[in-house]
Amino acid sequence: MSTRVALVFPGQGSQRLGMLEGLPGAAAVVDRLLDAAEALSGLELRRVALDGSAEQLADTRVAQPLLYLADWAWGTEVLAARIEPVAVAGHSLGELAALAVAGCFSAEAGLELVVERSRLMALCAAENPGGMVAVLGMELASVTAAVGGIEGVWVANDNAPGQVVLSGTHQGLVDASGAVTEAGARRVVPLNVAGPFHSPLMAEAGQAFAALLEQTAFADAALPVVQNADPSPAVDATVIRERLARQIVSPVRWTETMSALVEAGAGALVEAGPGTVLKGLARRLEGARAYAVEDAGIDAISEEVS
Repeated sequence: MSTRVALVFPGQGSQRLGMLEGLPGAAAVVDRLLDAAEALSGLELRRVALDGSAEQLADTRVAQPLLYLADWAWGTEVLAARIEPVAVAGHSLGELAALAVAGCFSAEAGLELVVERSRLMALCAAENPGGMVAVLGMELASVTAAVGGIEGVWVANDNAPGQVVLSGTHQGLVDASGAVTEAGARRVVPLNVAGPFHSPLMAEAGQAFAALLEQTAFADAALPVVQNADPSPAVDATVIRERLARQIVSPVRWTETMSALVEAGAGALVEAGPGTVLKGLARRLEGARAYAVEDAGIDAISEEVS
């Protein structure tokens, strides 16, 4: 009996040098899209992807379009291998790739959204300096209680049981890190991101991106999409657009997302994109196996789930 799968797409933080090298059959299309991304952004994305510094690669305006292209390429190749997912989801930036693969808009339209999203978020982060930290070994309710009342800090990601991410001002994160450590967190890890993402400090970017989405054509999804701002399956274009409009300032409810994918019938989560971050998070959740296409290979995954 075959195992039904859900496709999941990683977001910012999964970028690395060379991630556009060795892509599967969609590589020629990605090369054309990369030209378009450079024209839209005015940045040397191809050069940075090959030999840029870690700091250059972490730039929001660079990381987001590169990750979108890698995610989309792997996702389309999974579909080409006749692995038919019951649903798709993406972690933060990865949600845009999930929507493109689900047919809500074309790869080109998604790229335009991603480039503008990254520009808006970078501008907003420059005006509202801050960052993000991962709290390990503590559950969401305990983290929320520990940081309650601390100014300038918010829960940004509920990634998995025992892994919660906080976002906020630099001082807010210092205060919150001390509070969760005192409350029993095993470890607090600063993340290599350029701003206080998925927090109210991104409100200006969120409003501008929502206005852009209103001008973007959306189609109903060809298969259910589980989104960060509201982790319940949806296919209706109007619902999907509204949820995406809230994403920049809303927490990434990834634990709930993974559970919703399992409840939708997925016995395995397949990570389509660079690295194995989402595979690692899925292994913390009971009820599903997890694979990463870059790690295991599409053919091996296809044999496992067929």
